Amino acid sequence: MLFPIRKACYFTVIVLMLVMSYQAFRTLNYTKRISDEIKAIAKQPKLNEVNEDVGEDTSVLKYILQWTSPNNVPLVYMGKGQETFIEKQCPYTNCFVTPDRTLLGDITNFDAIVFNGPEVLRLKSLPTSRSPHQKFVFATIESSDNYPACSNRFDGYFNWTWTYNLQSEVQWGYVAIRDSNGVKVGPKRQMHWMKLEDMDPVSEEFKKELKTKSKAAAWLVSNCHTRSKREDFVKKLKAEMEKHGLVLDVYGKCGNLKCPNQDIKDCDKLLKDTYYYYLSFENSFSEDYVTEKLLHPLTNDVVPIVYGAANYTRFMPDGIYLNARELDVETLVSKMKEGIEDPDKYAEYFRWKNHYRYHRLIKTLETDPYCLFCAHLNNQEMVQTTKVYKDFRSWWDPPGRC
Repeated sequence: MLFPIRKACYFTVIVLMLVMSYQAFRTLNYTKRISDEIKAIAKQPKLNEVNEDVGEDTSVLKYILQWTSPNNVPLVYMGKGQETFIEKQCPYTNCFVTPDRTLLGDITNFDAIVFNGPEVLRLKSLPTSRSPHQKFVFATIESSDNYPACSNRFDGYFNWTWTYNLQSEVQWGYVAIRDSNGVKVGPKRQMHWMKLEDMDPVSEEFKKELKTKSKAAAWLVSNCHTRSKREDFVKKLKAEMEKHGLVLDVYGKCGNLKCPNQDIKDCDKLLKDTYYYYLSFENSFSEDYVTEKLLHPLTNDVVPIVYGAANYTRFMPDGIYLNARELDVETLVSKMKEGIEDPDKYAEYFRWKNHYRYHRLIKTLETDPYCLFCAHLNNQEMVQTTKVYKDFRSWWDPPGRC
């Protein structure tokens, strides 16, 4: 009788061992699962080391802290959270914008900290620590002539710049240039333009359209007192034009004319139909500082007369514009008169239209500065590259400004 009892005991022990092994396995598996979950939580964007993962995993948010007021340009158009990137349908929408410095616990956890240029130049308190691949970004659309960095406190401080300067990591500029195939070709430091004589001539139909023009020049302006003193040059220009029976019409706050219906679209049509030349005069002198003032004539079949410190060959082929800073007033007016009196000569200014076209940067996702900013934060090479503007003043300020 003992044998069956002993056999039953053995069986019970084996069952108990199996049950205990199963429970141990479940416990071990549960512990591993909990451990994996904890690790996963630790890898979430808010807790992750800044840019530890700099690949193209768009599920990982790139956090952008607005250190200065979010109400100033260009920060104001960044919106909140991901909304701007989603609304624009940017190629990358995983960028998250906030002015909340406590959102991630420590400011070194942000992928980028953006500073509005004119505002940061006045700030006394600035962040001093950053993560290895965190980017401090100087952002402004304003001219360096109007807002110079006269202190050396910014030397070696910024990693990226977001400005109109063609060397900035993110270009804010106003102008994009495409070739006849729609490929973006500029503006950039080294342009490879077709020579004017190699360009196709304009059509006879286009020449007929130009014949509606009846007035010499127009200027749309709202800032009447500028660092460039353009208003002083215009007085001399206007006086010289009057000697030759030419009229300069001034629209806006600094003139006595207003756009039809006070609508810029109606004003553009007026430019196209009525005027031979347009004054694309900048309010200050800074390298690469070319604003929407250049687009008004180029997109409305008017010849631009430029006045600024930019190297305009980075923006236009030779022969399609007049540069007021390279010509004295008498010579400038003489050239204007030649174009007005000779329709064929005037039409030559527009041969570029067969080969290039211009538009505002924000018109396409490829050139939109906000989309570009988010794309750069997703660019592994750019993020991992260590860069700093060691002599920021020399890079930013016009010569002799401070």
